[in-house]
Amino acid sequence: MEFLDQQLLGMTVLNWLELAGITVGLTLAMMLVRRLFFGRFSALAGRTKNRVDDIVAEMLHGMRTWFLFVLAFYLAVEFVAVEAPAIPWLRRLLFVGFVFQIGLWGNDIIRLVSEWYVESRDNDASQLTAARAVAMVARLILWAIILLSLLDNFGIDVTALVAGLGIGGIAIALAVQNVLADLLAYVSIVADRPFVDGDFLVVGDHSGSVEHIGIKTTRIRSLSGEQIVFSNNDLLGSRVRNYKRMNERRALFSIGVVYDTPHDVLKAIPAKLQAAVEGAENTRFDRAHLKNFGDFSINFEIVYYMVVPDYAAYMDTQQTINLAVHDVFTREGIEFAFPTQTLHITPGAPTE
Repeated sequence: MEFLDQQLLGMTVLNWLELAGITVGLTLAMMLVRRLFFGRFSALAGRTKNRVDDIVAEMLHGMRTWFLFVLAFYLAVEFVAVEAPAIPWLRRLLFVGFVFQIGLWGNDIIRLVSEWYVESRDNDASQLTAARAVAMVARLILWAIILLSLLDNFGIDVTALVAGLGIGGIAIALAVQNVLADLLAYVSIVADRPFVDGDFLVVGDHSGSVEHIGIKTTRIRSLSGEQIVFSNNDLLGSRVRNYKRMNERRALFSIGVVYDTPHDVLKAIPAKLQAAVEGAENTRFDRAHLKNFGDFSINFEIVYYMVVPDYAAYMDTQQTINLAVHDVFTREGIEFAFPTQTLHITPGAPTE
């Protein structure tokens, strides 16, 4: 037939039809094989402790249908083996598909390795942040290599491009030095781990729990509910108090009694305060002293330590101590002081 012998991009219509038929047939065959064996292999990999079969299962799962089409088309081109000007360009396009699939496989492998690393560290929040940072750098390197490979495949001088990117990178670095400062601060946070997700921080007048540590900013959820956003560089330049890392909490409070309190009772009050503190859970008593004589009260100062850092537990304990002190003072008739003034009026001489 004359129609089948017509030339199209250096190949006859018959060759194009053969190419299309072989491609479709091989694609369907590979899809069938993937459907039959993938589920069984994944189940087998889930029953073993070997990591290699998990990687193979993840690669099979990440094999896209369009990649099967590209692979089938490549085999069809080799089978037809027609010397035509379109063939080299087709092979270059197929190479793009191969390299892009390799990049997707690399992404999956990086994600798997990061998850395994965090699991081996008992899902530590600090290790999770470090794994995210390393994975991000690994993905940047992977896709940079893929981009250079694609450019080299299309005949672009990669050496000159890398040199040009180096000079341009210096200019860009000067223009975005604030962003780079935040990026380097992020690397410092990941490496040194002064805080991780979930830590309670106090930074100047602001306080809250760390929600997210990003490349440029760190986000903190305050106690009143709003989100506070700090740039990483400013955050590291501030004095940060991390209450999540607290081992013990030091507590100090004062109590005032009236000046009419007898001397023997004043001497016994520190022991009573000590008993009230030691009677509460999770406490370590430090001291209780008559501190000073105030304007309207005799003041006692009490110091103890909470052996757990949780703030809610501290408030529960302080409430227990306050109630115990109030009970003892009420039973023994010791009066709490409150602001009072005594006016002494001297009668003057009678007036005529």
